[in-house]
Amino acid sequence: MKKKIIVIGSGFGGLGVASRLLSAGHDVTIIEKRDKLGGRAYVYEKKGFKFDGGPTVITAPFMFDDIWEAAGKKRSDYVEFVPCDPFYRIFDHNGEKFDYNNDHEFTIKEIEKRSPGDVAGYEKFLATTKAIFQKGFVELADQPFLKFMDMMKVAPDLIKLQSYKTVYKYVSKFIKDDFLRQCFSFHPLLVGGNPFDTTSIYAMIHYLEREWGVHYAMGGTGAIVNAFEKLIAEQGGKFHLETEVDEILVKNGKAIGVRLKNGDILDADVIVANSDVGFTYKNMIDSKHRRKYTDKKIDRTKYSMSLFVIYFGTKKRYLDSGLAHHNIILGKRYKGLLDDIFHKKHVADDFSLYLHMPTITDSSIAPEGHEGFYVLSPVPHLDSGTDWNEFATKYRDAIMDFLEENYLPDLQKNIVAEHYIDPLHFKEVLNSHKGSAFSVEPILTQSAWFRPHNKSEDVEDLYFVGAGTHPGAGLPGVLSSSIIAQDLIGKA
Repeated sequence: MKKKIIVIGSGFGGLGVASRLLSAGHDVTIIEKRDKLGGRAYVYEKKGFKFDGGPTVITAPFMFDDIWEAAGKKRSDYVEFVPCDPFYRIFDHNGEKFDYNNDHEFTIKEIEKRSPGDVAGYEKFLATTKAIFQKGFVELADQPFLKFMDMMKVAPDLIKLQSYKTVYKYVSKFIKDDFLRQCFSFHPLLVGGNPFDTTSIYAMIHYLEREWGVHYAMGGTGAIVNAFEKLIAEQGGKFHLETEVDEILVKNGKAIGVRLKNGDILDADVIVANSDVGFTYKNMIDSKHRRKYTDKKIDRTKYSMSLFVIYFGTKKRYLDSGLAHHNIILGKRYKGLLDDIFHKKHVADDFSLYLHMPTITDSSIAPEGHEGFYVLSPVPHLDSGTDWNEFATKYRDAIMDFLEENYLPDLQKNIVAEHYIDPLHFKEVLNSHKGSAFSVEPILTQSAWFRPHNKSEDVEDLYFVGAGTHPGAGLPGVLSSSIIAQDLIGKA
């Protein structure tokens, strides 16, 4: 039966599920709070620069291709993906670099330069991540895990794969050099996890990158959002921008529509929430309809860290800076810094950074002769008690001074455009519980069946896609959640 479906939020999970549901024959409307689509992938435009607000690392590009194929189209006709080489340039605290890509011999040579004794261990690590990837991604990522028995069936395999170990501990079995351990264990930070707490299942990200590469969308990640907008419009989908949902309406235990902030009511047969899970349950659904997801349970859940991100453009190009497209700059402390962020909820004086330099690949997103950047620092979510209204400028200055001193000479006198976001932005603009950047933290006891389900346990005809539900954050994760939701809702 053709259903009238409302999708709340237009991050990649929401855009993916909207297109899939349209391909399945349903009537779909997307409701978005902001003035543009994209959710965390919002694009900031300043003085001729385009700054991607959120995800910049595209892995498993076939997942986008599948969405277009379901609609009878070709993704390459809408947006171009180009491979990044190296995938990342990773710097230690002395500025020594390590590159890796999917050329096995190249990566082995890079390891040899740093620690010849770790070559054999890396080969073993890579071989084991294939089995983890096969189970964790190929077999389980698009399975819904609605029943505890679904979890129990795969438990023996997960134990065999040592999923009870953390990513860092798992990597350390094979690699001895401390810096290389960091290089092969940082991936959980890309999805909101602490490598010292996150289940080793996430070691599969390294294999996933090796399998399909790391890509960039020409025009920036925003070009993928624009491609989705065009596709969904062609499919007959509707958009309501600058429209905020106040409440998901429930009658006899079923979702029947939404009330907007302006008081208007839109009815629906099915609601798909791409909004933050914690926020959605706590702020959009009356507590009388929530037996499982009570306020207490939501607050007891562990949430990922937040981020401080500075977007900046310079009138000078930095092509001879020794930087790559994706750069990771690791500080002197690894575990200690992550303890401060995840456990002590303390904003430390030091930091590790991700520095994105997309104009090295795509000069079209900046004025001619200019360079565009974004620098990201993981910080605790709002349980830290930090007053970001007062602290943000100090933190910004510390990061920019560091970059100027070590990587980008004369940076601050060359900046012509700048914008930053902090944990308050995640809370107030993106409606993210506690200002977390990746929603529910990906620890073992909050994974698969233990994670908020794609089909609500409290309200019938309510489904979830995005970072806070199964399988988790990151583009492959949120696109997998859109497959699960569409499978559960079914065809018209």
